[in-house]
Amino acid sequence: MPNRLAGETSPYLLQHKDNPVDWWPWGPDALAHAKLLDKPIFLSIGYAACHWCHV
Repeated sequence: MPNRLAGETSPYLLQHKDNPVDWWPWGPDALAHAKLLDKPIFLSIGYAACHWCHV
């Protein structure tokens, strides 16, 4: 499966670069690909926090 997050600079995106999901960073390439395949976009909005902030 392609790994499109490996080259990103966002710490949040880099946390998910090894997920078994074909994630695309938000941008014109993702939009064009979805339009080409006539598929919806699943938008994941998340956050990154230290261990103590989310326990």
